[in-house]
Amino acid sequence: MDFKVMTIGALEQPAQGSLVVLHGWGANSEDAAHFTGMLPLAKVDRFLPEGPFKHPYSDAGRMWYGLDNMGNFQSDLSRQADLQTSRQLLTDWLLALPGKTGIPLERTILGGFSQGGAMTIEVGLTLPLAGLMILSGYLHKSLADIPKPPMPILQIHGQQDMVVPIAAARKTRDALLDLGANLTYQEFPGLGHEISMTVLEQMQGFVTELLEP
Repeated sequence: MDFKVMTIGALEQPAQGSLVVLHGWGANSEDAAHFTGMLPLAKVDRFLPEGPFKHPYSDAGRMWYGLDNMGNFQSDLSRQADLQTSRQLLTDWLLALPGKTGIPLERTILGGFSQGGAMTIEVGLTLPLAGLMILSGYLHKSLADIPKPPMPILQIHGQQDMVVPIAAARKTRDALLDLGANLTYQEFPGLGHEISMTVLEQMQGFVTELLEP
């Protein structure tokens, strides 16, 4: 199955870390590149994987899995076949990434917006990553059987999000805290389902602290 990955520009200095950002449902790697490219990171390589499935309502859109039966982002999607395919493709690619870049997973941050944020949780909690960023994301399933994740996690959500409701974000927050995760959770009153300058500032601070100290 086709698994496209976009990269952003050449660095002026040798890379000290990697940032992997996953787009949302119906977007693509170019969409993720648009906001990820706004982060002024001099020593971090950026990779934008693209969902392997074509979006049903957009010629250019991609998805990690279908959302036909999602409801109010409360369903257990863990057995959905297309999600399982994307999980395996993304996991295999991440595990192979250090062999291509020379940068270990311990110096790699995985993040994603919306469905990409959900995939970040799905794949990232069990890998030895430097950190996770969940941007307007949600849970696929219960986290009860997952060990305590060692990496710091940044979760951001808008209280005015009309796509993924704030209740889904708080459910995710509570599940991560119940695991004992090192979680920084922020919700913003005027923020919708979007990557704003405020979100970019939070992302920048998180990545800089972990990969460009």
